[in-house]
Amino acid sequence: MHPVSKQSYFIQIFTAMSRICQITGKRMMVGNKVSHSNIKTKRRFYPNLQTKKFYLPEEDLWITLRVSADGIRTINKKGIKACLIESVEKGYLD
Repeated sequence: MHPVSKQSYFIQIFTAMSRICQITGKRMMVGNKVSHSNIKTKRRFYPNLQTKKFYLPEEDLWITLRVSADGIRTINKKGIKACLIESVEKGYLD
């Protein structure tokens, strides 16, 4: 078994999933579009996802995450390291 560098390990962990916030776990919701005449048609509500790079000073590494606007606010409040640990525990990150 060949050794895995720290950078390739983090790249494998933080690969982007489709339309799911990697910090908060927000995903697409389904609802109804309601017209003026009250006709209901199925529609999708997508989260406000942004692709953003974050710096981990403990690892001296930049990682790219797909996070919602709410997830960016959470990272600003708690810090990137605490958010990553929490999202791994909740299963939002592999």
